[in-house]
Amino acid sequence: MATSVKLDDELKSRIQRLADIRHRSAHWIMREAIRDYVAREEAKENFKQEALASWTAYQETGRHLTGQEVRDWLNTWGTDKETKIPQCHK
Repeated sequence: MATSVKLDDELKSRIQRLADIRHRSAHWIMREAIRDYVAREEAKENFKQEALASWTAYQETGRHLTGQEVRDWLNTWGTDKETKIPQCHK
């Protein structure tokens, strides 16, 4: 699928300068930038959807962990006293 993108002259120049420095084509720089942007935005959307699902589950059940419980659990990671995730409660 061929796609065209209109860029102003300043941005085109910046892309070309970066391409020259990296010994890559301007096309490669733009493709990588778009790929990274899409991956970042997809990750943000996934995080948002997980947060909304968690909020819905909390509203339905009232089950949760406090911030302190999560911090205490995370602080055990990588230690000899690493623990399993605590059980949610009301």
